[in-house]
Amino acid sequence: MFTIGDFARHGRVSVRMLRHYDAIGLLRPAKVDPASSYRFYEASQLARLNRIIALKDLGFTLEQVRAILDEQVSAGELRGMLRLRQAELQSQIAADASRLAQVEARLQIIEMEGAMPADDIQIKRIPAVRVAQLTATAARLEPAFITPVIRPLYEELGTRLGQAGLTPTGPAIAYYQDAPDGEGVVVHATLPVGAEPGSVDGLAFIDLPEISQAATIVHRGSMANIMTTIQILARRIDENGYRSSGYPREVYLETSDDEDKWVTELQEPIAAA
Repeated sequence: MFTIGDFARHGRVSVRMLRHYDAIGLLRPAKVDPASSYRFYEASQLARLNRIIALKDLGFTLEQVRAILDEQVSAGELRGMLRLRQAELQSQIAADASRLAQVEARLQIIEMEGAMPADDIQIKRIPAVRVAQLTATAARLEPAFITPVIRPLYEELGTRLGQAGLTPTGPAIAYYQDAPDGEGVVVHATLPVGAEPGSVDGLAFIDLPEISQAATIVHRGSMANIMTTIQILARRIDENGYRSSGYPREVYLETSDDEDKWVTELQEPIAAA
């Protein structure tokens, strides 16, 4: 048998924690000396301790841990719980990283207020273009919500075009519309093609209409940092006596595995104020 101190060292937990587990009936000592009240544990109890710690680290409350252990959870079931929790944590980490990137982008905008650079804003006509498109809905327009929606769309779009024997004739173009029910934003992922209007195997071919007058700006870098460029464009539109008449299109001029090297042109339809 082990004293509580020895058992704590072998289990890599604190004596205080073992006393707490004893008090709530989660892990009782194998023996308690009636004279000294010293607690003693058996090596076989390390198995239960390991399960308690694993389940607690997975985010379960001690009450939930007790219920799970009472059902004699197996090592395989614990492994399944661990994998599920691992996926949840990875998703949470990705979401937190995205939120931090958005905070950083907003902070950069705040720091630049009153000193926005004179970026190369152009007013030009955007000709109509025939595209193949796939569409889905995102909860919000922020990059953290758009990226998980638009990436699968482009992956599927590329696959379907390949199956149809079609090759894109230009860079990808994304455009957005308010959802009909007012909840979220409709995301359109498109690729220019030389095909007749209509649809093939669920793939729509449409003519993306001309924008008679658009204010354009080139964004360099990850789409996670596009808010700065969008707001620079908004300021220039206002300063030059125009008003926006729709969401800007995003034309992905250069893309690679390294998003910091992306080059994207924003094309925002405008009208005289």
